Amino acid sequence: MELIDNVNKTLKDDLAVTIHNDSKVSIAAACFSIYAFQELKRELKSVDELRFIFTSPTFIKEKATKEKREFYIPRQARERSLYGSEFEVKLRNEMTQRAIAKECAEWVRKKAIFKSNVTSENMMGFMNVDSNSYMPINGFTTIDLGCERGNNAYYPIQKTNTPMSQFYLDLFEQIWNDEARLQEVTDEVIDSITTVYNENSPDYIYFVTLYNIFNEFLEDVSEDVLPNEATGFKDSKIWNLLYNFQRDAVLAIINKLEKYNGCILADSVGLGKTFTSLAVIKYYENRNKSVLVLCPKKLANNWNTYKDNYVNNPIAADRMRYDVLFHTDLSREDGTSNGLDLDRLNWGNYDLVVIDESHNFRNGGRVSQDGDKENRYLKLLNKVIRKGVKTKVLMLSATPVNNRFVDLKNQIALAYEGESSVLDSKLNTSRSIEDIFKQAQGAFNAWSKLVPQDRTTARLLKMLDFDFFELLDSVTIARSRKHIEKYYDTSDIGTFPKRNIPISKRPGLTDLDTAINYNEIFEQLSMLQLCIYTPTLFILPSKLEKYMSKYDSRQVKGGLTQSGREQGIRRLMATNLMKRMESSVYAFHLTLVRIKDYIDKTIETITEFENTSHLQSMVFSDITNIQETEFDGDDINDDVLAIGKKVKIDLADMDYKTWKHELEKDKEILDLLVCMIADITPEHDSKLQELFDVIDEKQEHSINVGNKKIIIFTAFADTADYLFETVSVYAKKKFSLDTALITGSVDGKTTISGLKTDLNTVLTCFSPISKGKNLLLPNNTDEIDILIATDCISEGQNLQDCDYLINYDIHWNPVRIIQRFGRIDRIGSKNECIQLVNFWPDLTLDEYINLKARVETRMKIVDMTATGDDNVLSPEEKGDLEYRKQQLKRLQEEVVDIEEMSSGISIMDLGLNEFRLDLLDYMKTHQDVENAPYGMNAVVKGNDELPPGVIFVLRNVKNEININSQNRLHPFYLVYMSDDGEVVIDHLSPKEMLDSFRYLCKGKTDPDKVLCTAFNEETQDGRNMSKYSELLGDSIASIIEVKDENEMDSFLSGKQMSFLSETINGLDDFELISFLVIKSNTPLQATGHQICSAAEQRGI
Repeated sequence: MELIDNVNKTLKDDLAVTIHNDSKVSIAAACFSIYAFQELKRELKSVDELRFIFTSPTFIKEKATKEKREFYIPRQARERSLYGSEFEVKLRNEMTQRAIAKECAEWVRKKAIFKSNVTSENMMGFMNVDSNSYMPINGFTTIDLGCERGNNAYYPIQKTNTPMSQFYLDLFEQIWNDEARLQEVTDEVIDSITTVYNENSPDYIYFVTLYNIFNEFLEDVSEDVLPNEATGFKDSKIWNLLYNFQRDAVLAIINKLEKYNGCILADSVGLGKTFTSLAVIKYYENRNKSVLVLCPKKLANNWNTYKDNYVNNPIAADRMRYDVLFHTDLSREDGTSNGLDLDRLNWGNYDLVVIDESHNFRNGGRVSQDGDKENRYLKLLNKVIRKGVKTKVLMLSATPVNNRFVDLKNQIALAYEGESSVLDSKLNTSRSIEDIFKQAQGAFNAWSKLVPQDRTTARLLKMLDFDFFELLDSVTIARSRKHIEKYYDTSDIGTFPKRNIPISKRPGLTDLDTAINYNEIFEQLSMLQLCIYTPTLFILPSKLEKYMSKYDSRQVKGGLTQSGREQGIRRLMATNLMKRMESSVYAFHLTLVRIKDYIDKTIETITEFENTSHLQSMVFSDITNIQETEFDGDDINDDVLAIGKKVKIDLADMDYKTWKHELEKDKEILDLLVCMIADITPEHDSKLQELFDVIDEKQEHSINVGNKKIIIFTAFADTADYLFETVSVYAKKKFSLDTALITGSVDGKTTISGLKTDLNTVLTCFSPISKGKNLLLPNNTDEIDILIATDCISEGQNLQDCDYLINYDIHWNPVRIIQRFGRIDRIGSKNECIQLVNFWPDLTLDEYINLKARVETRMKIVDMTATGDDNVLSPEEKGDLEYRKQQLKRLQEEVVDIEEMSSGISIMDLGLNEFRLDLLDYMKTHQDVENAPYGMNAVVKGNDELPPGVIFVLRNVKNEININSQNRLHPFYLVYMSDDGEVVIDHLSPKEMLDSFRYLCKGKTDPDKVLCTAFNEETQDGRNMSKYSELLGDSIASIIEVKDENEMDSFLSGKQMSFLSETINGLDDFELISFLVIKSNTPLQATGHQICSAAEQRGI
């Protein structure tokens, strides 16, 4: 008898001497590893035979349904040990398993027979070589051979010879021949080893990777939260009209609605959110649910078309039956709206509410108290969502976030009825929603103070917390146009049209000899006090209490003081004057006259009071004397305008003499301004004449053959009226083109006599293909070629027949400009290219930004009364102006996507849900993926953006590595290395990484034989993996480097971090799950080079 201590002498050393030609080897053990074969392959190839018994059920044919999971997992681990046990990770990371497996499989076919215990009886492990016995043997792995220590404190093995070994020799024979206890599994073992060296399809490797990363999701998922296909919604007309990316969204939305009760669909402009949501509605209607669509009034026609029995309804066959109401209806108690009787409507009986343009609810609402008037947000929450049946909420918006993360929080709160603990319990986050948004806003505030060149979206994303992404992933779907183009096959859809470089026009004000310019007008504007809007500032101190108790605090909805509100109105009016000056001389003149008239009447009243000394009260209706058309769409929704409360002040309680003096100074300036622009008629309006030139250019040199259509956008209805009166005459006379006007406040106008002027008819005649004119107006030959509109149609309309869009004024919110362009910049457009033309004031960008700053500063100085400080714009506000300047500069040079322009906060392309749903769908028909060995690879063709290299999928084998929650996929780390050792995508960009993986692999169900041949020649059939081993080492180094850098950034941005007990030592901390080799587009040319490289490595 001999004792082998596996330290000074190993089992491998002993077997190398004991096994000889024609030896008979018998092993009973828990598992068999190809790496143990590799260690003894010279000896094992010489044996007469090897018989192996798996001591517990392994590789046996299923006699019933899969065992309970607690029994299945150990069995799966034993079978996986074939390609290396958990303690042979280091060997697997050398990536030579393919070559080893091929050699091992050939040997098994010739020399080995495998059987497995099929009973529940325990069998002890041992090994016989000829007349020698070794025991105990746990498994046949490199750990048992003594090559690796594994997790053994000690592992002595006793070697005996005859006669003492005879017991084990007889025992093996007895068990081997017992058919009741054993089942032969040699073929299964060969099949399993073969999977390691077979050429794998990219599609298979993609799903093996997803399975490893997301298999916990599969365990947690309940059929209750998945779309139920038995409803037949996939047979509906709407489902069959959807593009592939829209179908993905529908399934994900249903999953989120069922699991979390709410979802925000924030796909970019032009990606068809309406159709996507219609398929979701169809799903719930098929389940006999009641659905309400809440939309802005201007979009009612769209939603009504899809549910009514109209000839131009493309989904009439689906018999949709949802109700459509308007955002404003929430504030109404009675009357009818869209055919529904509001005082009898059961608001609380809707199972699903779809809120179109949900960003209109992003300001949320103060918790209401008795007697307070609820705003629309609270009405929606209390009247529709909290009351009655459990209501799910689907929100649609391309811009759910403005510049505060609370915008998003307020919308998500609708889904959990304002009770955040409800959603907290469902999320896989370590902190509450309240804390998550607090950290996100803190990170954003820190980011917004960075210098403009460092203020990138990528930088912001790295400052945000893991939990924030987890929350977004749970309740939002947001894909950009670039994402769809890059990661989806759009051959069936068509593409987006090519965006020509924007044309910038900078006309002066007028061609008159007495020419004035923007600077001179702005100079006068900056001197205005506009104290007509701030009467409470002139109340005598002794009388102030009387009015504060009456008008301030809770008496005014929202808690805004009256003086604060007045200052807000004044600031709004000051900037509005600038905006209208930029828009058109006509609109500017109207506003000047309106304000001047208001001041004249007020001075008249004060003078009358002075002359008669009668006690007189003045009713100040703020700006209710000014028409709604005075403001652009964003300002009209401003909180200070929404309150609409008249204020009554006794003149005797005011310092009316000072007020009158200030009013007279403003009147002088206004008189001067009116005089300065009085002579600028349309003939001398340089901007209007420049517009005529642009129309000429478009008609005489069309950018798409035969397309004459133009949309002209302006922020103001007054400018739109002015343009219609002038452009319609010009276009009809010179080109025989018909023009239409849409401003939203009243019915439109057209130059076609007898044509209806409602929104639907006008848009149908302007964009006949996209609006289905052949169905709606089959016998009508009228066509509108020029459409003049305000932002009432800048959202939710598909006008892609048109290829030319003019911004007659530059909206102060750059997002609005992109939304306008989204009317014609749409997927599936028939136009090859589209053109954006922007009209700017005749100023440099610096002058333009500085003027805005001066007006805003001026209003602040007035508000603060003499502070002695000329420089009242805070560093943050100055930074914002600088950032806005950069945004506007980009708009002059290119058409920018909306997610790149929304003040840095973009939630685009961050969710991982589509990968989970991919896997879920795949697992319905491919259960085998769970048995896939680790370390497999596929070879794919790259492109210009995805260069030659390798994507490594690694699993961290130490559980404590992700303390700081930097890596969303922990314990999995994906790194994309280029062939020259550079990091293409690091492990902290999981969405981009998985998108790339999916794009390269999904749907490619056959290996690329040419690429595989090239790879096999380069690596000598997997025997020489030195290049890839080196890249694997580089990828681990990059994980350590990126992790350290990112943690320091996070620490400096105020995030709580732990710098203790979290280290990555290197490759031994990881195991290789799979890897994807990316080759260039010219594999055949590369092959020659690769063969030379391989030859050099062999020293040839």
